[in-house]
Amino acid sequence: RALKHLGHDARVMIPLYGTIDLSRHNLSYVYKDLGVPTAPLGKGSRLICNVRKYEPKEFNRNPVTTYFLENREYYELRSNVYGYTDDRIRFALLSRGCLEFLNSWQEWLPDIIVSTDWMTGYLPNFLKTDYKDFKLLKNISAVFSIHNLASQGTDKLEKYTPETKKDDGYGAIPDFFSYRMKDINAMKRGIIYADAVNTVSPTYAKEIISEEFGEGLENLLREKSAKLHGILNGIDYDTYNPATSQFLAVKFTSQQAEARVDNKLALQKRFGLSQNKDVFMVGIVSRLDRQKGFNLLQPIIDVFLRVTRAQLIIVGTGDTEIMDFFRTLEEKFPEQVRTFMQFDSSLPYLVYAGCDVFLIPSKFEPSGLTQMEAMRFGAVPIARKTGGLADTIEDLYPGENQGTGFLFENMDSQELLIAMTRAYVNWRHKSEWKNLQKRVMEKDFSWDRSAQEYIDLFRKVISVNKEEANKQ
Repeated sequence: RALKHLGHDARVMIPLYGTIDLSRHNLSYVYKDLGVPTAPLGKGSRLICNVRKYEPKEFNRNPVTTYFLENREYYELRSNVYGYTDDRIRFALLSRGCLEFLNSWQEWLPDIIVSTDWMTGYLPNFLKTDYKDFKLLKNISAVFSIHNLASQGTDKLEKYTPETKKDDGYGAIPDFFSYRMKDINAMKRGIIYADAVNTVSPTYAKEIISEEFGEGLENLLREKSAKLHGILNGIDYDTYNPATSQFLAVKFTSQQAEARVDNKLALQKRFGLSQNKDVFMVGIVSRLDRQKGFNLLQPIIDVFLRVTRAQLIIVGTGDTEIMDFFRTLEEKFPEQVRTFMQFDSSLPYLVYAGCDVFLIPSKFEPSGLTQMEAMRFGAVPIARKTGGLADTIEDLYPGENQGTGFLFENMDSQELLIAMTRAYVNWRHKSEWKNLQKRVMEKDFSWDRSAQEYIDLFRKVISVNKEEANKQ
């Protein structure tokens, strides 16, 4: 939507997942009986698909024009978006189906295609090999976007794969039904064949060329570093707006941050905690995964809660061991800790608006969105200085009227405790804390800012490709 707001014709193509309610959306057919080859060079069998189209009646907060690849066996009969043993077939079908549709339909062609993560890492590969001589497609540029390098489309990550089993990335993608598909590293192929590669934060783009964060692909990424970019994700400022959100007890702006107190009291009431505006409240809204670094709390959280008498609210689901840890903590501190281990799309807003600080001690974080969402509602982040967290949070320098949160460097429990203690001590100075909340709320993480960076990248890629084409 942000790209369209800036005057560009941005469209989306996704599978017609079984979770999409056709009775609610008018999705018209634009192409029927699209034959998608399953083998190199158009050989082998073909999977027959249809393509539906969503066209917004008016452009405001509606989605942009979206195409849906329809295939009953691989999409509509599935209850989940992914998590199946044949996911490689399902997403290779999407990648190749997109190109076949553009070549066959011929009513609209993009200048550039952005594919995301391993699921569509096949697309740049197909575009630059099987479809490189197709008149309508050969001038389309490809950008590959990495959100999580740790998921590569293979049974094992590159760094754990024996050399004899590793995909070199240059051979043809085999028939979709071949046993060899399980060894195809679609993440690697997206990196190799795309005209440009971007990650979702500048710091993560630097981190992934190191062994610590490269997941076995660091050498390839260093080799391709000239085309590697980092553009920070954005959030929807209409959706995450404390002045209009229907999920808050009291709406507010950065000029009315004192109204957050009413949301704090409402949050305490919602969770059955004692209602006290003068209690330090810590919030967590997260996927409870080892990547998120919550294991760092285990040696330190008891003493922190006893000394500060803080309240802690955890909202999220995930790893059973981490969920059990937080449930046990709730039993140990029944007057201070509450957990909500279920999905709830509205509850995070009240947590953001009611807690004083928001905790994100991630081991790695390609971009991170929850810290931006929480900051939009005035919650001050406590985070590890990594990836997108390092790009969105400036460590506080007391007395200098700058900084937007509390950062720690290493995966170390004592460093996290120091950061949490710093936050608690600063929170007790109400005037300075109010100024900090105002700075936090007024940071610009909107998609309008990020969209302009993407436009600059797209223009650069298209220009370079045109120059290369003119030389041939």
